[in-house]
Amino acid sequence: MPDSARPTGAPTPRPSGATGRLLVIDDDASLCETVATAMGRRGFAVTWRTSPVEGLRLLDELDFDTVITDLHMDEMDGLAFCERVVAKRPDIPVVVLTAFGTLESAIAAIRMGAYDFVTKPFDVEILRTTLARAVQHRALRDEVQRLRKAVSAASGYDRILGTSPAIRKVVDLIDRVSETDVAVLITGETGTGKELVAHALHRTSRRSGGPFVAINCAAMPEELLESELFGHVKGAFTDAKAPRRGLFLKAQGGTLFLDEIGEMPIGMQPKLLRALQERVIRPVGSDHEEAYDARIITASNRDLEVEVEERRFREDLFYRINVVRIDVPPLRARGNDLVLLAQHFLAQFATQGKKDVVGFSPPVAEKLLGYAWPGNVRELQNCIERAVALTRFRELVVDDLPEKVRAYRSTNLSIPGVDSTELISIDEVERRYILRVLKQLGGNKTACAEVLGLDRRTLYRKLERYGEATEDPSEKHPALADT
Repeated sequence: MPDSARPTGAPTPRPSGATGRLLVIDDDASLCETVATAMGRRGFAVTWRTSPVEGLRLLDELDFDTVITDLHMDEMDGLAFCERVVAKRPDIPVVVLTAFGTLESAIAAIRMGAYDFVTKPFDVEILRTTLARAVQHRALRDEVQRLRKAVSAASGYDRILGTSPAIRKVVDLIDRVSETDVAVLITGETGTGKELVAHALHRTSRRSGGPFVAINCAAMPEELLESELFGHVKGAFTDAKAPRRGLFLKAQGGTLFLDEIGEMPIGMQPKLLRALQERVIRPVGSDHEEAYDARIITASNRDLEVEVEERRFREDLFYRINVVRIDVPPLRARGNDLVLLAQHFLAQFATQGKKDVVGFSPPVAEKLLGYAWPGNVRELQNCIERAVALTRFRELVVDDLPEKVRAYRSTNLSIPGVDSTELISIDEVERRYILRVLKQLGGNKTACAEVLGLDRRTLYRKLERYGEATEDPSEKHPALADT
């Protein structure tokens, strides 16, 4: 299409090997056409407008690699336009056109954030070189931001230490869901580091620039919890002397972490479910709903499937929060990660306490590895903090450890189907034992459930999880149920 037939201000075709996307703003249409033709032939995809206001609107809708503008325009002064672009799109470099005698204005624009200036009448090759540098400047800036994000993502795992298969699985799941807003349920025993996983999910997500807001659902009664989550209006209750924004709105653009959600009062659960489904909340005492934009991450140290079966947790809410589940392993299932964590805590507390402590003796490592750690990572952290505070040596010794760690003796119980030399989780012990009992009973699930002290639904759920949900002989042949 010849230039004369092209619609006013429409983009020029982008030749192969194009240099970048250029927006030209000048109230002189002939100058815009001249720049568009000259730069279009030199590899730029050019769009132009004679209205600065229209140009600002276009920047909201389209992406450009650089903008060139005249400083003297009737509708809006070029300095004001430059200031608006820098404020609206600081990532897009602005080049200003100015007459030879008004260099002071060009310098003022640069102080305001413009990338460069070109004097009129301009040399086409000088203009092309300036614009090409501006495009390259933006490309480099984008690359720096990408690398910064990559470093941030890598550091998102910096406090999740360990190389065991169990912890590598956790890190892999964090990485796989980092760029989505999918709901994540984090499960694990108390002290395993569920909130660290939630922080890592936030830091590696596209919402990392937003707030991370956390609340412990077990820490407050239902009425107060509702006000904390959804906010309230003035006069909603006796002490509501002023309106208050809830945590859903305080987490706008970021992440809301609902810790110990299994402890949430049953009366609050339908309200939370509606908020998650509709993406709106209603402050206490208000007749109006407000939309929120926050990712929801939950955590629980309870088995929520059992809580659902016992009717202490709503099934529909469970499925809403359990889109992706991350199981944080107990410390006893992480093998030699324990030594790595202990060394990390030792260095941390030695630095904080300004003590010259550099490590621990082999007998200390043996005691640490031999203890069961019912309090998991949190208990280990407290143990090492105490030991560093009490030690008189550069290396921790056994006497620096708490009495219960020093005196601990393994029960050394022989569990059928479990090699006593293996470091495996309680869940794995349970799985092997259930399957062994089931095999001994010829696959009779009814009898197996009675022996194990479980109801049939719980046993079936566990077998489905193990991939062992086979047909029950007692169901096929009822007479066998009594044998």
